Amino acid sequence: MRKSYIVLALIFAIGIASMVISLVPSCPLDAFVSWGLVTAAVGILAIAAFFFEFEARAVSSKEVALVAMLGTLSAVLRLPFAAVPGVQPSTFLVICSGYVFGPVAGFVVGAMTALCSNFFLGQGPWTPYQMLAWGLIGVASAYVGRLKLGRVWLICFGCLSGFLYGWMVNTWFWASFVYPLTVRTFLVTQLGSVWFDASHAVGNALFLGLFGAKTIAILERFSERFNWRFSRGQAGT
Repeated sequence: MRKSYIVLALIFAIGIASMVISLVPSCPLDAFVSWGLVTAAVGILAIAAFFFEFEARAVSSKEVALVAMLGTLSAVLRLPFAAVPGVQPSTFLVICSGYVFGPVAGFVVGAMTALCSNFFLGQGPWTPYQMLAWGLIGVASAYVGRLKLGRVWLICFGCLSGFLYGWMVNTWFWASFVYPLTVRTFLVTQLGSVWFDASHAVGNALFLGLFGAKTIAILERFSERFNWRFSRGQAGT
């Protein structure tokens, strides 16, 4: 059995156990349930599952080296714009990587973006959630690539990704640091970063509009040269 399947089983078990405990007020374990810790455990396990899947699917050192290079380049792209609120050019490269190389590679590039860049910008409890958010954007990009939508739709997806990234990271903050956990506090938490998310979305649109088609064409040449077999054939698996 693949390691990723075992990790997914653990995620499912943690989710079910947390829901059951929270629904039974008299359960003695209820006092030990922290949704912040639950989301942290699920997020870290999900990241591990994708890395195990990448390990199982990669068939050559060229593929591993290419994904590592894209993850490092994406992290480097983030650093010069760290002082500009919300603008994340690395998201554009994560989208292009997932678009060409598939969901697993797209996730790994996105996760490496947060992990590597935060060695310079600051590691913290937010790092796994940034890894997960960027990774899932890479996964979604693979299915956008499979649909072979045009440039306009790719730009629209980039805009949506800016808001999705913010929503996912905000959900971690809400579950970990906000009390009580209600619909009202959830909405307030999400709305608190709307301007940063909008800046992220606009930045993604600009980078994809200016460089998206050329970047995808370059990555597709790498895909053909390395005989890459992850993405289009396995995007539906």
